Amino acid sequence: MTASTGGRLFVIAAPSGAGKTSLVKALLQRIPNLRVCVSHTTRPRRPNEIDGRDYHFVDVPTFEAMIAADGFLEYAPVFDNYYGTSRTALAEAFGRGHDVMLEIDWQGAEQVRRRTTDPKSGRAGCTGIFVLPPSRAELERRLRERRTDSDAVIARRLQDAVSDMRHYHEFDYVIVNDDFERALDDLERVIADGGRELQADRPQLRPLLDELLA
Repeated sequence: MTASTGGRLFVIAAPSGAGKTSLVKALLQRIPNLRVCVSHTTRPRRPNEIDGRDYHFVDVPTFEAMIAADGFLEYAPVFDNYYGTSRTALAEAFGRGHDVMLEIDWQGAEQVRRRTTDPKSGRAGCTGIFVLPPSRAELERRLRERRTDSDAVIARRLQDAVSDMRHYHEFDYVIVNDDFERALDDLERVIADGGRELQADRPQLRPLLDELLA
């Protein structure tokens, strides 16, 4: 499975609480040709979530049967639950030439890069985007504002966030979600192939990364 089966393939990842999901939902309102491939997960459905819209919610045996059948382009255990992108769901999302975005974690992004890389050119068949929070303090505030997790879970998410953010350099672009509208504009520029000033290796990120990864 490569992006050649449809439009362009984008992969977006972020630590929990960075605002990735909100950005993607807003981006879909701006770019009619963009589709999000809905992931499968074994985690319980939250009260405001709808099966098939937010995730395909399945039990562990079903997910593991799909793994055994090579039914996933990528999958990974995250916070004691499985998350994955099914090959069938991706093929359906490409549909009639739509661009497709995968909203996944860095482990899944690494699998997608590996499985879509052209062996001759060495070029990946996807564009990677990583979203960073503006500070650790703001990340914690956003996690607490959700009011869905205990203090112990939030502490674990913050610890895991530092580990996740260390993989920012594996992506093509990095967006800092400080001001939501500005971050959304940045994300739209990347999709439009005009965000070269947002590349992951830009030196302007260094002070923020020093604080986030300390």
